[in-house]
Amino acid sequence: MEDGKNVPFKLHDDLGDVAERAKIRFTKLEETCDALELLKDDRQWNVAMSENAVHAMPRQLWQLFVQILSNNQVADPLKLWEKYWESMSEDILLTRRRITNNNELHLNRSDIQNFALVEIETLFNDVGKSLIDYNSMPFPDDSFMHGLDNRLLSDELYYNKEHEHEEHEKLYKLLNKEQLHAYASIIDNVENGKGGIFFVYGSGGCGKTFLWNTLYYKLRSVGRVVLPVASSGIAATLLPGGRTAHSRFHIPLNVDEYSVAGIKHVTELGELLKQTILIIWDESPMQHRHAAESVDRSL
Repeated sequence: MEDGKNVPFKLHDDLGDVAERAKIRFTKLEETCDALELLKDDRQWNVAMSENAVHAMPRQLWQLFVQILSNNQVADPLKLWEKYWESMSEDILLTRRRITNNNELHLNRSDIQNFALVEIETLFNDVGKSLIDYNSMPFPDDSFMHGLDNRLLSDELYYNKEHEHEEHEKLYKLLNKEQLHAYASIIDNVENGKGGIFFVYGSGGCGKTFLWNTLYYKLRSVGRVVLPVASSGIAATLLPGGRTAHSRFHIPLNVDEYSVAGIKHVTELGELLKQTILIIWDESPMQHRHAAESVDRSL
């Protein structure tokens, strides 16, 4: 019996080992069943999405996706989205090019996902729900929600950022000391939200336009909106995406000290300016100060 005094403790240890081994085996079994989609009820939703993805249009897939989530208990909505978002986004690029009338429009994977999420969110709103109701589901960025049908904003946001980065790198290496000083000061103010006005002075051919282009590609490479304008049409052609200031800001032909540029708060141009991080105004001294003041007054 003395030898048996330790038996309860020994049995306790053995049972603990058995329980631990059983727990490990159950975990592995659970993982296997989960991989085979046997533990969740989402298998039927996967089958529905998979079968319709073969022949249905993206809009029909959006409607099916919304119906599944809004009318059923879906265990993992995010997993369903990640598996079929590409099928639901096949015509996004073509549609955006048609809406913006820009066949050169470029969208990366993140842009396409955001546009698809906006469409799905719109359908959810129609039935009194939202993507926010599903904790695991992503929600489109604010810029996509507010600028979905804004052609002006689309032109300035959706392009090949890798190309802009490459252009910036080529130009940046060629900046001289004075250009680098101006470049660093302006970028510092932009990135830190300091605001302000910079006046870059130099005679013709000293590299002002070269500096404008470098700033333009730098900020565009990280998805920021830059509006390059000029006081004359000829100067505007030297800027990437350049426009005359009168054309871009709707400056009145006859300006005085009380003039206001024709920028309405709820228009496409108004929304574009809200998203703009930098305005480059080439040859600004060629125009009367009232023109610049009218734009400032509107902003």
